[in-house]
Amino acid sequence: MIIWLNGAFGAGKTQTAYALRRRLPGSYVYDPENIGYCLPHNVPPALAEGDFQDYPMWREFNLRLLDDIASRYGGHIIVPMTVTNRAYYDELVGALSQRHEVRRFILWAERKTLLRRLAYRLEGRRSWGARQIDRCLRAFDRDIPGVKLHTDRLSVEQAAERAAALAGLTLAEDRRSRPRRLLDRAAARIRHIR
Repeated sequence: MIIWLNGAFGAGKTQTAYALRRRLPGSYVYDPENIGYCLPHNVPPALAEGDFQDYPMWREFNLRLLDDIASRYGGHIIVPMTVTNRAYYDELVGALSQRHEVRRFILWAERKTLLRRLAYRLEGRRSWGARQIDRCLRAFDRDIPGVKLHTDRLSVEQAAERAAALAGLTLAEDRRSRPRRLLDRAAARIRHIR
């Protein structure tokens, strides 16, 4: 099964993905952004796009790689990725859904919650993620399908548990201490600083 975690920047996609991975033995977190950060450095400036999702190769490569992994890997694949363009979403997530079992979730939070979370990540109101909030909320309200998980009042662990329950998955018990949980969250945050 592929578990696609969509949502605005600051909604908790990455943290929820790693919380799921810790409690779903044999699961794997696949990050499509890695391809996105590679592309701009490997094309001439005249061919550069403003957003890596605008590269057809980004969508094609991620589709092919996820399809290959899902076809050969026995564990669950967790994909934390914001996609708000419906055509791109259909091209990538829709195509995967025709070949594999894909559970689609939108981690939803109010604008003020998203801004607070971005500030916690040291991203101000003028950061790229903060400037995308309204566009994301509109897309998730109107265009992009998925089960909405309202995360304003949920911890990362609660969001993971809710997603797993809705996907019909049983999570292993989380036996980590509170300090270990905080350390794991910090490690996930540090790994994804770009």
